[in-house]
Amino acid sequence: MFSTHTFHQDGFDIVALKDDDNGTQVEIIPAHSAMLHAFRIPYKETQLNIIDNYASLEDYRTNMATYFKSAKLSPFACRIPGGTYEWEGKQYNIQKGIAPGSYIHGLLYDVAFTVENMDADEKSATVTLRYQYDGADEGYPFPYDCEVQYSLQPDSHLQMTTTISNRSSGSIPVMDGWHPYFTTGTPIDDMELQFASEQIVEFNAQLVPTGKTLPYDRFLESSPLEGIPLDNSFLLNFNQHASTCTLRDPKKHIAITFYPDSTYPVLQIYTPPHRNSIAIENLTGAPNAFNNGIGLVSVAAGESKAFRTAISAVSW
Repeated sequence: MFSTHTFHQDGFDIVALKDDDNGTQVEIIPAHSAMLHAFRIPYKETQLNIIDNYASLEDYRTNMATYFKSAKLSPFACRIPGGTYEWEGKQYNIQKGIAPGSYIHGLLYDVAFTVENMDADEKSATVTLRYQYDGADEGYPFPYDCEVQYSLQPDSHLQMTTTISNRSSGSIPVMDGWHPYFTTGTPIDDMELQFASEQIVEFNAQLVPTGKTLPYDRFLESSPLEGIPLDNSFLLNFNQHASTCTLRDPKKHIAITFYPDSTYPVLQIYTPPHRNSIAIENLTGAPNAFNNGIGLVSVAAGESKAFRTAISAVSW
């Protein structure tokens, strides 16, 4: 059986989804970008949180704009140089930035979502959250709804669905993403990574795509992360390989596996300087998609598009 409940801790109001049979618990913070705060899995005689989260509300306020841990990235992810792009023959300039000239990770990374529904039965525990963007930023004057649904299912499997509903009078550009960091408590230099890609997006010195892709298959098989810095986009191959990504901890015998569907064809991997966790991001497009068009999604007036991914975690 599954259940839901709410509680207050470390300054956060938290929604919890729980598998009452095996003890897995997922925790979400609606007030801060529908943020995934914890994914606690059974480990030995206790639980292990595989999400690198904020320790407190003060920690969040101090460090959110540095790490964007588990933030919902919408209506674009990653960088737009200068915040400028063209859509249907008109130029737009994003106003919201984390610093002058730095336009990154969209407009919703620090907004409060509302809880639309919570439900639990013998098959799952689910929460649905929504934010209604009113088009206030003149660089993105397109009203739309962003709905995020988390569904905890058996075997420590978490399904995440984002639905973008266009309330504008014309089509709108969208590049959806999510920015979680994962940890088992083991430094990532002692961990292994595998993902189904043979192509890396070429970046310039400013970490903006040049428009080219290059061969890259280092992680097609499970490989050590030791000494490897990553802040890169990879194109997933949904035709020849299982469209998954797996982070393995050989010391603690834990595997965290990601299951993006074809709506998330880009995998962004980032290793922060402290190397105690790793960001594994599912994206609909590459950085600067609003300009280079790599994976850019158009949502017609009055229509909706859904983007789906999932995570499971096991110990052996």
